[in-house]
Amino acid sequence: MNKYTVVLLNLGGPDSLEAVEPFLYNLFCDPDIFKLPFAQKLFAKLISHFRAPKVIEEYKLIGGKSPIGEWTEIQRKKLENKLRERQLNVDVHVAMRYWKPFTKDVVQKIERENYSKIILLPLYPHYSFTTTGSSFNEWNRNYKGDKNKLVYIKNYHLNEKYIDSLNQRIDETISKFPQEEQKNIHLIFSAHGTPISEVKKGDPYSHQIKETMEAIMKARNYSHPYHLAFQSKVGPMKWLEPATDKVIEDLGKDGIKNLLVVPISFVSDHIETLYELDIEYRHVAHQVGVENYFVIKGLNDSDLFVEALVEEVLKVLN
Repeated sequence: MNKYTVVLLNLGGPDSLEAVEPFLYNLFCDPDIFKLPFAQKLFAKLISHFRAPKVIEEYKLIGGKSPIGEWTEIQRKKLENKLRERQLNVDVHVAMRYWKPFTKDVVQKIERENYSKIILLPLYPHYSFTTTGSSFNEWNRNYKGDKNKLVYIKNYHLNEKYIDSLNQRIDETISKFPQEEQKNIHLIFSAHGTPISEVKKGDPYSHQIKETMEAIMKARNYSHPYHLAFQSKVGPMKWLEPATDKVIEDLGKDGIKNLLVVPISFVSDHIETLYELDIEYRHVAHQVGVENYFVIKGLNDSDLFVEALVEEVLKVLN
């Protein structure tokens, strides 16, 4: 009987305050995000040391660590159980890009097993050179086995169950607004930004984000006004615009009182949803007169989202 493995690829996150600086170091060492012609490790060491104190304070406000590892483990278990319910002989692993379990360690573990297919499934629904591309590159740098066994799932940003899982979260959050205001909400779809230089090189990420947003709104019969924005800019380069905090500010100044933020490129909560969107940008919203400001909960333990992953795995196995 054929034996398969699915490897869930994600970025990882510090599992303690002590892990913040080494996590940042690993991130800034990634040549797929920060392309330095020389001394990248020195740059990574300096910038991670410089940024760590501020980032540690942010992690303190969300429980002292990133929950991304725990949510990814829940997604891993659910996916493995659902695939095994379909009589598949399959193991599901997690390989993180910048923290434990590191990709190189997971590769070694998998190479010891005799899997007939290794399915690389990124927990990034949208393809970007800087996320999925970086994770695939890291896998390929470390994997020494039979390349014919590898199956790469590049994106699934229009998977109907993925769209439904986001709409489910949107509906759950709309119900938290005062009843009389539920028709007067503006939705802000906030995606992690990327440098414009990546877009010019042909990175499909920003187009796929727009396609997901339109698919969500079409499924909702365009129930509310909606906007696309980008967050988490790092460094002096020009990034995708408009910036999420600027959109919040402009809407507030235009007299909009009800904002619902949808983190569209993340499948589990972490610092960019729990701190940046829910704490930092909440202050921005309140300063410009927004009265009701909610951020949807990450997909986290969503069964609908796991069903979307099941569909993507079955597609490549069939």
